[in-house]
Amino acid sequence: MTRSARDPLYRRHRFPAEVIAQAVWLYFRFPLSLRMVEDMLAARGVTVSHQTVKLWAEKFGRHFAKDIRKRSAGRLGDKWHLDEAVITIRGKKHWLWRAVDQDGFVLDVLVQSHRSTKAAKRLMRKLLKGQGHSPRVMITDKLRSYGAAKREIMPGVEHRSHKGLNNRAENSHQPIRRREKIMKRFKSARQLQRFVSIHDPIANLFHLPRHHTPSAHHRELRGEVMETWRNIARLHAA
Repeated sequence: MTRSARDPLYRRHRFPAEVIAQAVWLYFRFPLSLRMVEDMLAARGVTVSHQTVKLWAEKFGRHFAKDIRKRSAGRLGDKWHLDEAVITIRGKKHWLWRAVDQDGFVLDVLVQSHRSTKAAKRLMRKLLKGQGHSPRVMITDKLRSYGAAKREIMPGVEHRSHKGLNNRAENSHQPIRRREKIMKRFKSARQLQRFVSIHDPIANLFHLPRHHTPSAHHRELRGEVMETWRNIARLHAA
């Protein structure tokens, strides 16, 4: 019997920890719907409903994401790229505010109903609390709300405001755009916030450099990441 089968995290769950962790990994690692994950598990002889996959994704995904955030605390970059993207939910516009570092790792994401200085301040305060330090440089697009918020929240930080400089943050929105299409739009701002709060830390864990990385080294890094994932999901044998 594996340690994961006896771990309190999986107590009262009929399926083995390996199956639950695999479902959560599939759902957040790849742009798959809940029904797609259900079908992929069925192809491996595991009969489980998409509703159960959803419950696993929310319960265990939240736990895994929290663990990943703890492991990455203080290890992310000091150049922050901030950006905002509009998400339409039930006919109403919401703004997905996102911050990534110079290496493309997501620092934080916040769903808000406004694209204003107040919203920018809220994101910056959340970033400072989560990262525990100010950035060396902050890069944004031309939205004036960033400059106004920075002058109050982080007055000593260098601010570079230019549309072309912020491609890293803009590109970071693309996975959520793909999921929005797969999920046939998000149903509420709360659902969107809950999803990105789990999705992005897991995406950070599996964010590996590909450019100018030898294949053998990339496979080694991928193996290390999968080992970390098994530790997070408590899948090691006793």
